[in-house]
Amino acid sequence: MEDLIISVDEITEEEGKALVRLARKAIEEYLKTGLEIDLKDVPYESWKKKGASFVTLEVSHTHQLRGCIGSIIPHRPLYQDVIHNAIAAATSDPRFLPVSPEELGSIKVKISVLSYPQPLKFKDPYDLLRKIKLFEDGVILKYGNHQATFLPEVWQQLPEKTQFLSHLCLKAGLPEDCWFSYPVEIYIYRTKTFSE
Repeated sequence: MEDLIISVDEITEEEGKALVRLARKAIEEYLKTGLEIDLKDVPYESWKKKGASFVTLEVSHTHQLRGCIGSIIPHRPLYQDVIHNAIAAATSDPRFLPVSPEELGSIKVKISVLSYPQPLKFKDPYDLLRKIKLFEDGVILKYGNHQATFLPEVWQQLPEKTQFLSHLCLKAGLPEDCWFSYPVEIYIYRTKTFSE
């Protein structure tokens, strides 16, 4: 586990801000050349650890979402995860057309680094509601082959726990009461977000 990012406290403010710059550089390079950048020298030890990240693109003046792609479970070095997710958020989010080079100047880049997801033990749906922490927990819901996650930022749009979980069920392609009526598995994680 020593080569994994377990806690978001492993990433300093300086390292996080540098990740945001890396994400922008990766998008710029890819839109120009179609190539994924690679770092010859990785400036921080924490970047070499396997880490999970989400890259979110927003339209600067309206804060409208313009792309968001990420990883939940660490499976490659953090800096590579950020490069890959930044390019995917700009070019492969199925909800949006790819970002054009002209548009990039009016887009804000945000990065969330995730802690390693931990299973949340609960006795019943009421216990689940008691244990989930508003505005703090990112939540992964799993049932059979269905899975979905909401980052902690989603609490701002869905600040009510039952509503949050119902939307998460729908995102996973399940009935909205799945968290109440199915034996779902819940994992929680924290994020540390850096933005331009």
